[in-house]
Amino acid sequence: MNDAAENAAGQTAAPPDWSGIASSKSFKDLIAIKKTFIVPACCVFFVYFLCLPVLLGYAPGFAAKRVIGTVTVGYLFAISQFVVGWVIAALYLLAAARFDALAADILARVNDRQGGE
Repeated sequence: MNDAAENAAGQTAAPPDWSGIASSKSFKDLIAIKKTFIVPACCVFFVYFLCLPVLLGYAPGFAAKRVIGTVTVGYLFAISQFVVGWVIAALYLLAAARFDALAADILARVNDRQGGE
């Protein structure tokens, strides 16, 4: 019964003005900052990922060249894709800390406005 009363009390508060938040300059800045990292990172990863089939299709002799023992250039390139994926993920984790701080600032401003009314 207490949980139902708490849920009812929580629902009586006015919902945030999502369209106002989405149209605010700080939110638009957050989205622009996120795009400056996410779009280039995705492009780099997709181009790098597509280079392997292109290498295998257009330069099979080079891809089959042995580097160390039975390890070929193609194998090394395929394994390097995992490394590139992990590097991009690690860079995103570093950038996400900045994104989270900006998002927390936006939420704090929204909460301050709602608390002041």
